[in-house]
Amino acid sequence: MSKLTIIHNSPHSHGVHGHHAHVLLRVDRATLAKRRWRGVAEDGREFGFDLEEPINHGAHFFALGETSYVIEQTPEEVLEISVATLEQAARVAWSLGNLHFGVQVLEGAVRVTEDPAVLQLLTREGIAFERVRCIFQPLSSGGHHHEDHSHHHHG
Repeated sequence: MSKLTIIHNSPHSHGVHGHHAHVLLRVDRATLAKRRWRGVAEDGREFGFDLEEPINHGAHFFALGETSYVIEQTPEEVLEISVATLEQAARVAWSLGNLHFGVQVLEGAVRVTEDPAVLQLLTREGIAFERVRCIFQPLSSGGHHHEDHSHHHHG
């Protein structure tokens, strides 16, 4: 078992320049959203993360000599909706956002995680989509949290 290296600060992707060898630490999006977690880089070095803010795909989080450690978010399957106009993109993103799903807006497409409610909306509205495997980075909710307002769920 390797020695655990603890990462406390919130690193950013622009921290390391020059000729460094990159060692990847691959992690899924759900884990990246956390502030406390553990991961093992591809060279076997183990890291514990205790961060002020979640870390992002592409962030250089540790350097040792000529080696730089980089976060690589693992791809996941999502739904991709092709959009021809800015208005169409806004309408699709608004509809999905109303369901409280994070969306990723790209040039010519909107991406969202697959969920029965999303599939129902797309089918009902006749919106074509395809399943793609990619690194999904939904827009930030801009500080909106469910505890900020009251929602009553009855079931």
